[in-house]
Amino acid sequence: MRKIILSFLLVLLPALTLAAGGGVHLDKADIDLHNQQSLQRGAKVFVNYCLSCHSAQFQRYNRMARDIGLTDNQVIENLMFASDKVGSTMTVAMSRADGKTWFGAAPPDLSLTARSRGVDWLYTYLRTFYVDETRPFGVNNVVFPSVGMPHVLWELQGVQKAVYKKDEHGKDVIDRLEIVEPGKLTPVEYDQTVRDLVGFLSYVSEPVQLERKALGVKVILFLLVLLVVAYLLKKEYWKDVH
Repeated sequence: MRKIILSFLLVLLPALTLAAGGGVHLDKADIDLHNQQSLQRGAKVFVNYCLSCHSAQFQRYNRMARDIGLTDNQVIENLMFASDKVGSTMTVAMSRADGKTWFGAAPPDLSLTARSRGVDWLYTYLRTFYVDETRPFGVNNVVFPSVGMPHVLWELQGVQKAVYKKDEHGKDVIDRLEIVEPGKLTPVEYDQTVRDLVGFLSYVSEPVQLERKALGVKVILFLLVLLVVAYLLKKEYWKDVH
């Protein structure tokens, strides 16, 4: 029995380590993958602000069109700036070598970021850039300290500064972020824009996840019905024995 418990704990160890790591509070993204209008807005933000550096090479434009309620022509006219074929994947013209030269590291592909990092991480990350003149691009991030990425959405959000406080050891830690230069959007509007973008990235990370979850519910219901049938069959089979 002890060996079984130990094996179970070893299986859970990576997940427990991930959950305990970082120590940064993450805000809930509260995305809704059923909301196609939100996914369409998120796609627009992605191609306008992210796709110049970050690819989503596992996602095809025409697949995206079907899944988020757009026609191929709508995608071609409004969302395709890096390719001329609707069946192409969402790649970028910038090479990895150029990316490493300009940013210190090649910008990662974002196809699976929502799955590897989590939507709450992405949502908090995109809302917690703040001014830091010691960094190459003049900004740092609460969730990802010493980030090498510029705050590409600063025109929408505005410019934030960090307000510090002393912790129990007398060390300066970030207490909150304050807007010092307003952006084009209000804080509420910006939060919704980031939520739309994160929802789109979540969709990109697994386009079939809604179907998978729906199928999972059906499988569980089937197993429950099968359990009842198996139990009744067992009672019928063993009734003469007992």
